[in-house]
Amino acid sequence: MAERKHRWAKRAGIIILVIATILVIFSVWFHHYTKIDIPLVENSESVKLTVENPSRDFYRIGRNWLKRSSTGLWEMYIEGKPFDRGVINGKLSKRLIAAQEKAFIDQIREMIPSEFYLRFLKYFIYWFNRDLDRFLTEEYKQEIYGISLSASEKYSFIGSNYQRILNYHSAHDIGHALQDYSLVGCTSFGVWGDKSKDGSMIIGRNFDFFMGDEFAENKIICFEKPEHGHGFMMITWGGMIGAVSGMNDEGLTVTINAAKSEIPAAARTPISIVAREILQYASNISEAFAIAKKRETFVSESIFIGSAHDKHAVIIEKSPFKMAMVMPTENYLACANHFQSEEFSSDPLNIRNKNENASVYRYKRLIQDITNSMPLDYRDMAAILRDRQGLNDNDIGMGNEKAINQLIAHHSIIFMPEKLLVWVSTSPWQLGPYVCYDLYKIFHNFAGPQQNVDLTEPDKTIPPDSFLKSTDYERFIRFSEMKKDLKQKLRADKTDLLPGSFIDDFRASNPMYYEVFDLIGDYYFKQGEFNLAKAEYHHALSLVIPRWNEKEKIIKKLADCNVRK
Repeated sequence: MAERKHRWAKRAGIIILVIATILVIFSVWFHHYTKIDIPLVENSESVKLTVENPSRDFYRIGRNWLKRSSTGLWEMYIEGKPFDRGVINGKLSKRLIAAQEKAFIDQIREMIPSEFYLRFLKYFIYWFNRDLDRFLTEEYKQEIYGISLSASEKYSFIGSNYQRILNYHSAHDIGHALQDYSLVGCTSFGVWGDKSKDGSMIIGRNFDFFMGDEFAENKIICFEKPEHGHGFMMITWGGMIGAVSGMNDEGLTVTINAAKSEIPAAARTPISIVAREILQYASNISEAFAIAKKRETFVSESIFIGSAHDKHAVIIEKSPFKMAMVMPTENYLACANHFQSEEFSSDPLNIRNKNENASVYRYKRLIQDITNSMPLDYRDMAAILRDRQGLNDNDIGMGNEKAINQLIAHHSIIFMPEKLLVWVSTSPWQLGPYVCYDLYKIFHNFAGPQQNVDLTEPDKTIPPDSFLKSTDYERFIRFSEMKKDLKQKLRADKTDLLPGSFIDDFRASNPMYYEVFDLIGDYYFKQGEFNLAKAEYHHALSLVIPRWNEKEKIIKKLADCNVRK
């Protein structure tokens, strides 16, 4: 008997040793195939540069600087060679990079509270992005590497600084694969000629990429003058060199709008990097199209281009497999999150996207707003970007994805390309004042970095939305807080801790929004009150629901109520 136990113990030891060996071999192999080498840098003298901090929230290195304006926006100017720009950017915005990474990771943890799935996600992303550097130019790899030298070591358990900052540039693209979380849902439009009050082109956009309110707290208005290419401005955040909204000194504007994508098999060029290359190296529509055409991407995207040289806007529709250009048929053009070209008209994914998601509804509302308000000026553009209503001015609930203003915007922006003017929204979302910058003055007439110099054009500021002082705004803030609290308690199965008046107060906070009644239904379901849950689910289904899959989930929960009652 003892001898048999000894044999089994020996056998078990061998099995454990074999498994351990396999795991070690797999770990070494995985590390080898996902490791991304840092780019070679000929001259790294800029690493020795030191930051001056002459006053609060004002930092400079030579002619480069970062300061916080009275509006709460950070403003940054950088110039020079790629690696030097990255190093200087990183040194100036070191604190902002750390805050941005924390906000990003905290939001991921809130969306995916399971440690197991978080670890899985980490390894999935590293495998998925294993060849990401092959699809970036040497210039952008060096700029990213320079920034990464200032990244926090606190998150080294996720990966090296360079690999993390590099991977974050594909976050917008990976968000496509997570569209059920409503991370990406942007709106862009432009008018010119007889549709504009002064005849010049005006372009507006909401960037509705939601990674939590903290992620949008430290927006940076970056003015960059690279060694090669055009000077440009873009709205960005700590650690990000890609462009999501921007204009260059030739009056070419770029904004990106996500379209429906299959879950990709492997990374290619992040769409924000393609947009950045267009911003830096294109001066007209044909040059922008040529740049987009030569880059492989791994998601589908609409790239809205406005051009002072061409005096109109177009939409470049790009998927991993084909490209098209949407030309205007009138003196205006609008874009949501679906493709409009003939080339994509029979594409099954695009058809499904149009039928099942919020994009077409929001597009129709956008066309209503544009045509009902023509001709437009920059103030009218802001009013459209702030529109919270549904089709025909119907109340569809505050925060609905079918609205142009979903009350989640990272930023909102307005361009006048022929005049090199740009307006940027201030918090909260696009409700605060839009402040105006004159790119010609900044790139040609600005004397140098001084804390007390106001870069904006005060006489062109667009006032804050009157909604900010309304009881509806107060109710929306209350709704957002209560929704977060209820979701947390539902996840933790602690709904019994809610105060007695909670449900009635929550219902009154946003009475036309379907999600209120969907969540109250979940509350009653947890309590075993299936008839009450059914009533709430039925009411939710009577309201405007942005996505078909959200409607399907409620229908399924109704069926579960019938089974359990």
